[in-house]
Amino acid sequence: MAMSKRAVFLDKDGTLTDDIASSTEPRGITLCSGAGAALRLLAGLDYRIFVVSNQDGVAHGHFAEAALEPVRHRLADLLFREHCSLDGFYYCPHHPQGRLQEYALDCLCRKPMPGLLLQAAREHDIDLHGSWMIGGILHDVEAGNRAGCRTVLVDSGNETEWKLGMYRLPTRVVADIHAAAVVIAAAEGANR
Repeated sequence: MAMSKRAVFLDKDGTLTDDIASSTEPRGITLCSGAGAALRLLAGLDYRIFVVSNQDGVAHGHFAEAALEPVRHRLADLLFREHCSLDGFYYCPHHPQGRLQEYALDCLCRKPMPGLLLQAAREHDIDLHGSWMIGGILHDVEAGNRAGCRTVLVDSGNETEWKLGMYRLPTRVVADIHAAAVVIAAAEGANR
């Protein structure tokens, strides 16, 4: 019987990549400071890397869903340059108040719901209990906790609501993605 793989699920904007106004313009997408070293550390610990991102700009009519494919290619290229691979790019194009009717719905893939993580786990044989979710807001934390992952909140000023609840308490809070990778590596060492 094959062993399930472990993953680190990353929010895109403001966690893995710099938060920019046009997050679908591939040339403008850059990794956050320290992300390259963080990704190499995580890959060295044999974690698969997945991006899970709410992209409600589709539902609001700001860009077409097809605009996300070049984004996926750009992320894969940026990770390749860091000697890592992007194992999957999962996104939710929905929003309940979206302008485009086909995307204006409540769904299970929009964080804080865990649908994106559950889909990735199903498609890639990921052990969610051995995995982590890293994000910049408590919706990311909630999605990870609901999926059964351990969670790290990157407190870089993106969280504005601070509404705590049963699923909204992170395993750890850190300043940036590199610190998150160090926390994961330390937990890995403690489990050996």
